[in-house]
Amino acid sequence: MSKKSPRPEGGLSLGDGPRREGRGDADAPPSDCALCSRLVGFRDELREKYPHWHNAPVPSFGSRDARVLIVGLGPGLMGANRTGRPFTGDYAGDLLYATLREHGFAAGEYVAGRDTEAWEPDTLTLKDARVTNAVRCLPPQNKPLPAEIATCRKFLVTEIAGMKKLKVIVALGRVAHEAIIAALGLKQKAHPFTHGAQHELPNGLVLADSYHCSRYNTNTGVLTPKMFKEVFRNVRRRLDL
Repeated sequence: MSKKSPRPEGGLSLGDGPRREGRGDADAPPSDCALCSRLVGFRDELREKYPHWHNAPVPSFGSRDARVLIVGLGPGLMGANRTGRPFTGDYAGDLLYATLREHGFAAGEYVAGRDTEAWEPDTLTLKDARVTNAVRCLPPQNKPLPAEIATCRKFLVTEIAGMKKLKVIVALGRVAHEAIIAALGLKQKAHPFTHGAQHELPNGLVLADSYHCSRYNTNTGVLTPKMFKEVFRNVRRRLDL
């Protein structure tokens, strides 16, 4: 069994706030989920090296009553795997949450906490939006294997099914897009990934595609902040109709 991260003296464990929010969620894997042996081994290594980090499957963030679900690839090493909240602690979160605030999907202060080991929950809240990942555990080199994506799919299936007011799913990257299509039981060829596309799905949902908001994509010009903001501007317009 994987070792649990000890609580540092005089403070919270990095994962205390976010992990507490995810406890009891039917769609959330347990903190010692053992479904993917490679991810378990990597998680155990990190628990030894960074005992104050979250180092566990990352629960979703935001209300189940939201009309928008944002799906990323998986936790980042210095991001959600460290802090325990999706897209928190690395550049992708800087761009995502600033964009969500700009378009009315978030409020409060977002704190990445890069310079401190003991990150504590900030005042950020989501409004009519929820954030999750296709793969809940950190994969080595940020590259989950196809079998790991398939194994984690059941959590995405129940995540989507549990959001009764859901209208729009935003896929951040091709892997997230394909995971969503598979979770909905649809054919990939019928809904190809294209940045900026809005797919009208047979079940009445809309799937909005965006390149992932990673530092690599923005540094190389694959995705600009303007392109990213336009995706959420279009989502807001659709909801406001």
